[in-house]
Amino acid sequence: MQQIITALWPVFALLLLGFWARRSDFPGEGFWQPAEKATYYVLFPALLIGRLSQAELGGEASFQLIVTMLALLLGGSLLCVLLQPLLRLSGSAYTSFFQGAMRFNTYVALAVTAALYANEGIVYAAVITAVMIPTLNLLCILAFAATAAARPSLLQMLRTLLTNPLILSCLLGIALSVTGVGLPQPMASVLELLSRMALPLGLLAVGAGLNLRALRQGGRALWAANLIKLLLFPLATLLLAGWLELDRTMTGVLVVFAAVPTATSAYILARQLGGDAELMAAIITAQTLLAMLSLPLVLMLV
Repeated sequence: MQQIITALWPVFALLLLGFWARRSDFPGEGFWQPAEKATYYVLFPALLIGRLSQAELGGEASFQLIVTMLALLLGGSLLCVLLQPLLRLSGSAYTSFFQGAMRFNTYVALAVTAALYANEGIVYAAVITAVMIPTLNLLCILAFAATAAARPSLLQMLRTLLTNPLILSCLLGIALSVTGVGLPQPMASVLELLSRMALPLGLLAVGAGLNLRALRQGGRALWAANLIKLLLFPLATLLLAGWLELDRTMTGVLVVFAAVPTATSAYILARQLGGDAELMAAIITAQTLLAMLSLPLVLMLV
């Protein structure tokens, strides 16, 4: 337990530091939006391209990770669909519940993976990310198309997918790895420097985006999403990894991704495609705060 807390403390400290800095108006309100934009469009893609281009994506380990992640995402999506009539949510509220239950905060997941499992874990995390980001974006957009009052057009859905910098960087990194082209050394060194800034700045931006006032806008959608994301998903991942006899590092990285809170970018998608943005903000805030307690406990099981 002490080792887990020691590894997780810097991650949670940066989240809290970002929250404090935003509320203290430091270094100024004008800083946070460009910082988040730089992380999303430049720093995080640099990390994904660098790690994926160097990863061995054709081996048995990659195949096991891909199969496990796809099974979890499809199983989780089916559970959310089955719960919709029981929760009696409006279309827009259901899309926020779906994103809250299904999406993963990749900044937090990669930071925790790096702290606990070092370079081997980061390579596994890059493979998981390459599968998870395109699949989850597609599933979330389908949820909007099926239930939201203001249903996005096919062109709008395609544009959202094809302009996502994380999806594009995953595809580029995979292409560089599979073809054997790799990254030229001068480019690799530049991406390495950029990627070192991605996780610290990303964590600060996540903390800065927490909105305690939004917690009033919760209800059953918030608690159902929290239960699925922070408890059921990690336990299902642990059981599935044990059944597939995955090694400890692969199991640990998968459980980290399953146990982290939902992605802050879910709020942006909710605003773009007509979801319940206020409910989405409440789910993001609640899960990020609760994960500081649940994540260490879940990782003890690994």
